[in-house]
Amino acid sequence: MQTIASILTAVVALEHLYILWMEMFAWETVGKKTFRGAMAENMFTPTKGMAANQGLYNGFLAAGLIWSFLIKDPAWQINVRLFFLGCISIAGIFGALTASKKIFFVQALPALLAMGLTLYTTGWRV
Repeated sequence: MQTIASILTAVVALEHLYILWMEMFAWETVGKKTFRGAMAENMFTPTKGMAANQGLYNGFLAAGLIWSFLIKDPAWQINVRLFFLGCISIAGIFGALTASKKIFFVQALPALLAMGLTLYTTGWRV
């Protein structure tokens, strides 16, 4: 079960690296395809800087999860992991409430599942 929690955490980190890449470097191509219908097509160029800023934040979230795999102390490793998964969950819930319900399923739900499995495998002791 701990392996599944770690794999799910890694998947969430990879997802946020992908979001970093899309928002920072492919906003006007892949971003247009991803958010078609959510934004007028002529808005991607003027919002390129704003999207890059959002992408950078997603990169920080991914970096935190990756960092959690490099920490040797088990208690610190779990606490750092739970902190960053919590940040991602809150961001996903906020995005679902303010932008699109789809964000909950794409961003918050995987992070919440990883958090739940991480807590379960540690016996809820952190």
